[in-house]
Amino acid sequence: MLIVLFLLGGILAIMIPRISFEEDLRSTGRTLIGLLRTLQGDAASKQTPLRLYLDLDRGLYWLMLVEGKEERLPLDPAWKTPRSLPESIRLTEVSIGQEKHMTGRVGIEFFTNGRIEPVTLYLMDSKNNLLGLAVDSLTGGIRVSDERFDIPRHRFIPDRVKTLLKARPQTGAAGPAIGGIPNLR
Repeated sequence: MLIVLFLLGGILAIMIPRISFEEDLRSTGRTLIGLLRTLQGDAASKQTPLRLYLDLDRGLYWLMLVEGKEERLPLDPAWKTPRSLPESIRLTEVSIGQEKHMTGRVGIEFFTNGRIEPVTLYLMDSKNNLLGLAVDSLTGGIRVSDERFDIPRHRFIPDRVKTLLKARPQTGAAGPAIGGIPNLR
């Protein structure tokens, strides 16, 4: 009986320090990846450009619908107020294309064709552990690393190309639809 209690005490002594009730870096990273994927799908399915703002100084993020040059809050009540990162996690750097931001507010664009601006996010916890998320704008893939990324210089969308990615209003000039398929001339 004493041997069993001794072994049980040893196992508990090893396991209790590893149990943490605060959100860790990995779960925050998974949350952000899920958010990026969800917003990417929403922009494509609703044919509405979206912009996710990140406030690096206060650890907040919020969503805006983009209508031409105007922005408005989404109708979803979950986005009426900004969401915050856990207190032990902070955004240390956000790079969009070739622009690095370490302070202030940054907006990530989600286009109606399902593409996302090329963005790299670095999160750090209170123990200075690093987590990097890099979105490839061409494939939509998200890489995750506990080290800094070497971002190729040719993998960003120039401003002149961004205008081509935005949705254009549909016109009826293509002719009548036959069997649900538009007649393209």
